[in-house]
Amino acid sequence: MGNEISALNGLEIDEKSVEVTDFWVHYTACVNGYGAQKVSLFISEPSLHYSANFGNPSPLEKAAKNLMLYRHPCILKYVSSWSKGSKFFLTTEHVKPLIQSIQTQSTLQICMGLYSILRALVFLHEKASASHNNICGSSIYVTSEGCWKLGGLECLCKSKELTSIYLKKIRSYRYERAISVDEDATVSSASYSTIDAYAFGILAEDILKLKDSEDVPSLLEFKQFCKENLQNADPCLRSELSSVLQHPFFTHDFMRIHAFLEELPLKNSLEKEIFFGTLIMQLRKFPENIVAEQLGRLLLSRMVLLDETAQEKLLPFVLKPRDGKDKMDNNLFAVSTFKVYLVPKLLQMFCIRDVSIRLVLLSHLNSFVHTFQVDELKSQVLPELLVGIKDTNDHLVSATLKALADIVPILGAATVIGGNRGKLFTDGRPNKVKETGQDNNSTSSFTNIVEFTVPMSDDKKTVQLPERPSPDGGEDKKEIMSSITEEEYTWSDWDTQETTTGDIHLCVSRSPDIICQSNEISTVDSTLTIEIDSDKILNIDKAKIIESKLPKKSIILSDISELDIKNSKLTNSAKEEYDFFTDMEPVIKKTQVLHVQQPQILPKSVFDIKVLTELEATEENDGWDDDLSDWGIEDAQELKI
Repeated sequence: MGNEISALNGLEIDEKSVEVTDFWVHYTACVNGYGAQKVSLFISEPSLHYSANFGNPSPLEKAAKNLMLYRHPCILKYVSSWSKGSKFFLTTEHVKPLIQSIQTQSTLQICMGLYSILRALVFLHEKASASHNNICGSSIYVTSEGCWKLGGLECLCKSKELTSIYLKKIRSYRYERAISVDEDATVSSASYSTIDAYAFGILAEDILKLKDSEDVPSLLEFKQFCKENLQNADPCLRSELSSVLQHPFFTHDFMRIHAFLEELPLKNSLEKEIFFGTLIMQLRKFPENIVAEQLGRLLLSRMVLLDETAQEKLLPFVLKPRDGKDKMDNNLFAVSTFKVYLVPKLLQMFCIRDVSIRLVLLSHLNSFVHTFQVDELKSQVLPELLVGIKDTNDHLVSATLKALADIVPILGAATVIGGNRGKLFTDGRPNKVKETGQDNNSTSSFTNIVEFTVPMSDDKKTVQLPERPSPDGGEDKKEIMSSITEEEYTWSDWDTQETTTGDIHLCVSRSPDIICQSNEISTVDSTLTIEIDSDKILNIDKAKIIESKLPKKSIILSDISELDIKNSKLTNSAKEEYDFFTDMEPVIKKTQVLHVQQPQILPKSVFDIKVLTELEATEENDGWDDDLSDWGIEDAQELKI
């Protein structure tokens, strides 16, 4: 069959065994390199089981051969088998014996399990023409998803090999209670399927004897059917197992839903549309843990995910777990149930590189991404998503990038997009002005405000600004005047902010060359003095003052419009004012040229911004230049010291 391979590499076996029988020891093992997949490992010592009855091969070897040959969804799945020394090894899908979990099984789960065993027996009888010959609790295993699987195929034989002689050979290895009294005498006169029918009737009776008849519809009738029909002393009066599948015990709503999902590929479009249109309402009638355990695999099958009606009316309620906070939330599964039964299946589905399946998962990822563990997202989901952004399908890439955004809050941007990140953006929001008696009707002329403590004189009306040393040769008068004029032209409407009351603050505008001082609103009549290197004194009676990087001479501005040099009024008070720097003024014989070291050229980047120099800015704004005559300067040489 193409699956008969040698020993699996990197097989790690648990020290504690799951079960010990007369023929083998059952362990749980992990296969490294396959996502730490769990498997069941059966180990036997063939030399201990050679006998005249069984002969060669041993029971486990014969069971392995039959499991490899007879494949069905309800039969234990064969993985591998091999011999090593005197021991024989068989690996199957991860299961545990039914006898270890039957006490926790509900009536509905037992109903589903018996239905699966019936289907496996019908397959063996009608398709394989074989008889199992050992139907009992020890021959049935349960998967992690709660599905019952038929095992114990060491007693199986073809119909032509089923004779009274063969039954005598294997009698000591079979479940004694499941053997009818006159089995040897009637085996030749009745159908070979009657042996399994009788054993199935005993199995159903043993399992259901303590269950309430109200748990599942027609439970009482089925118990009676097993007693009178399947266990009838006359083999000819026993029903075929295929007809037992039609009993009302196996045809109620839950079983009908299960059967429809199993046979979904055989249904037409109209049947699917009707079925999925009402499915979510029917599923709410049953316990959610049973629905998740028994139908979770089918609800997430490929045929369901790709059905348009299911995508619209079923999947939004299945793939979004209830958080318990919203009472109106009518989703099918709670978060705890979703994590136990559906998350393992979803992790497997993310490994399927099918465009249609992946797009459906991505469209609902934001609904269930929080149910994954961080390690599961990082090691299993994220690598598969990163593969999706490299695909040539634009729709898939777009959906994948949106899904990655949902993972960033959980794993962090560094994990999702990698390293080599830096702070390339700054927060450009204006800082809030300190609220101390703020007047909502007053506005400030600047947006970005940094508060400094400003010393004041005793009369609280004159601000004492710290002296700034003047550079050798003084400052160019043209620079001083143009700085004030340029700021007048470059003020914009959005550079307004509410003025504060209370203490005086030193406010720095967007331009690094302008400093603003604001006094209390109540002291609007106070006069502030600013020193500049000019013979002109401007008066102002407002509490808004702009100080440029100017040398120290005093001006008084009576109106904000007088900042315009053209409209400023000259007074003689400046000439009469005492000049503290008269003795410190240097004697300069010629114009000195200041050489500025060129800044180091950094490598270009996509984030580089061109910054204009003062000369370039002047050339850019030629249309804003004023005539020198308007400044009261007749010769450009007057600008030089």
